[in-house]
Amino acid sequence: MPHLWLLWLLLVTVYDARQRRVPNWLVLLGAAIALGALAMNTQPFGIKWPDALIGATLGFVFLLFFYVAGLMGAGDVKFAGALGLWVGWQPLLPIWAVASLLAAVHGITWLLLQRWALFPKLATLLSGKPRNADASGLSKRARPIPYAAYLALAATVWMIWGRQS
Repeated sequence: MPHLWLLWLLLVTVYDARQRRVPNWLVLLGAAIALGALAMNTQPFGIKWPDALIGATLGFVFLLFFYVAGLMGAGDVKFAGALGLWVGWQPLLPIWAVASLLAAVHGITWLLLQRWALFPKLATLLSGKPRNADASGLSKRARPIPYAAYLALAATVWMIWGRQS
């Protein structure tokens, strides 16, 4: 079961990094596998129903504020809810902290490269593909930071190193 979880995290990371969105089918797939693992009592991290449901609720509700403020995409919010089903509520804060640090480095690097175009290809890569760009190539709602990808990477770090201590 941890292999399915890692595969799901990898798919989310690649999809969000390349497209700057997490499709509903991918979020629902991860949530369905998590719910199935809970129902069959094969949850790989020893999470029980109450912790999983609290984790899903906290993950969704906390990031919903950022979505409402226009700082985050809906896929990031839904992914955080599905991630909470897998990890429960206790590891969410360290996962959010690591993901936010990674996103901050991404954002600062992107802003610096926008100002000083030393590496234009890297700046383009960090900005992502504009999905609804106008003729000038600018997007109405740019999403340069793939936050779900960083959440998935931080969750992977938690699984590998955080669970051993």
